[in-house]
Amino acid sequence: MSMKSSSVTVVPEDTARVAKAVFKKGNRYLTLRDTFGDLFDATEFAPLFSSEGKPAVNPARLALVTIIQFAEQLSDEVMADQVRSRIDLKYLLALPLDDPGFDASVLSEFRTRLVEGRAEKLLFEQLLARFREHKLLRVRGPQRTDSTHVLAAVRALNRVEVVTVTFRNALNALSVAAPDWLTGHLQPEWRERYGYRLEPGPRPRNKAERAQFAQTVGADGIVLFRALSAEDAPGWLWQLPAIETLRQVWLQNYAPTHEGALSFREQDHPPAGRFVSSPFDADAKLGVKYSTSWVGYKVYLTESCDEDLPHLVTNVESSPATTSDMAVLPEVHRHLELRNLSPERHFVDSGFIAAESLVQAEDQGITLLGRARPNVQRQLSGPERFSIEDFVVDDAEQRVTCPAGKVSQSWTSAHNLDQAVIKVKFSRTDCLPCPFRERCTNDARRSITLRPQRVREALQRRRVEQETREFIRTTRIREGIEGTISQGVRACGMRRSRYRGLAKTQLQHLAVSSAINLQRVADWLMGVPRELTRQAAFVRLYPTAA
Repeated sequence: MSMKSSSVTVVPEDTARVAKAVFKKGNRYLTLRDTFGDLFDATEFAPLFSSEGKPAVNPARLALVTIIQFAEQLSDEVMADQVRSRIDLKYLLALPLDDPGFDASVLSEFRTRLVEGRAEKLLFEQLLARFREHKLLRVRGPQRTDSTHVLAAVRALNRVEVVTVTFRNALNALSVAAPDWLTGHLQPEWRERYGYRLEPGPRPRNKAERAQFAQTVGADGIVLFRALSAEDAPGWLWQLPAIETLRQVWLQNYAPTHEGALSFREQDHPPAGRFVSSPFDADAKLGVKYSTSWVGYKVYLTESCDEDLPHLVTNVESSPATTSDMAVLPEVHRHLELRNLSPERHFVDSGFIAAESLVQAEDQGITLLGRARPNVQRQLSGPERFSIEDFVVDDAEQRVTCPAGKVSQSWTSAHNLDQAVIKVKFSRTDCLPCPFRERCTNDARRSITLRPQRVREALQRRRVEQETREFIRTTRIREGIEGTISQGVRACGMRRSRYRGLAKTQLQHLAVSSAINLQRVADWLMGVPRELTRQAAFVRLYPTAA
């Protein structure tokens, strides 16, 4: 497919006349077309298309259609029909009334081009740039960030089910890639054991049966691996993605025994970040947050929160479910800086706040506002225990004085989980006879792990200021991002991935965020009032706090 002319489009006269007559009270899409004209520039998508071949549908129109599709949660077939039949869409896309539209497969092909060309961010960034040109986004304005879980387009399986489904998936892949070779290696019992989905067939009912069934599946895997390693087996079979996944799943779930067999791992399997939870989506990981557990991803939304402008999503990050909020925050700040959209004040919750993040944000000219987590060190298990705050730290002299007046014996720079720390130890001679020893440590001597001075002081300041009434009042603005996430989840289906793989899931999140921005700008232009945070009925009876 090739991309031909990319000139600015004009709404045909007949389309404009009918649309204006039908929507006398106004319409979102008519307002957007009248205000912005073409929202996308087709030349930005030129690298995704060839210079030769059959002319492709205008990618600027396809980009807009894709966003509307996610805004209204429509399938490709329904969306293609909507473009053919709806007057407001014909007006927005500048199409004649008798335009036949395009085949539904064009939308899937366009998304594939975006993902394969690593251009999925074009949808989001082009639209955001257009709104910024119209002064709907303020540079250095306040912003807020939060995350939510996203369910992958696969079933959540236990470990016995994972190995069973992975083996069946490998057999299916081999039956397509090398049917003649597989026919000579199929075992008679495999048809009954793996030929059906998990529900209908007989399955183990207790722990002992599950363990035995897992051993059987592991042995079947060994039979297949030996067949693949034989001299007469085609070497390229090992390069099949399903076979590579099978190898990884067997390594993480089975351990070799002295007898040359396999033993199903009960405890020493890999952590969730490296564990394959489904053979159909290797990027989907098992995430746990409080009482919620899921297999899939996380999405991070950052939005502007100026009172006199529409609240627009300014950054979108998608990650595996095992990624921590603190690990994503530097990427959020980096991408905002690349777009010249770094906020002066950035509101987040406690999951994003760490001592290092406070300092890093400060170095970028950003005031990071959110509650730091309390000190949960082991020494604080009792009400009268001494914490680090009870010790006097002298960074210049590299020494620490304890509550009993004793000075530390050693001061050593080290690293803990890739973070710079300082290891401080006191003398056994001082600690063993100390009358405060029970309040200080359970060991023969007290040892303390300190952060570097600037990092430590930033965290201490935050723990003090976050208890003030002014800080609590100011940071309540963060709560508004939860409404944006709710809009993405309820109105645009953001919490359930339509696709498999992180790259395609990220495209969905970017399209949903663009849809939120499109709707909010249209409502802003039409004078639709912004929704306020809901309050309980009885709370509204109280007088407004001063």
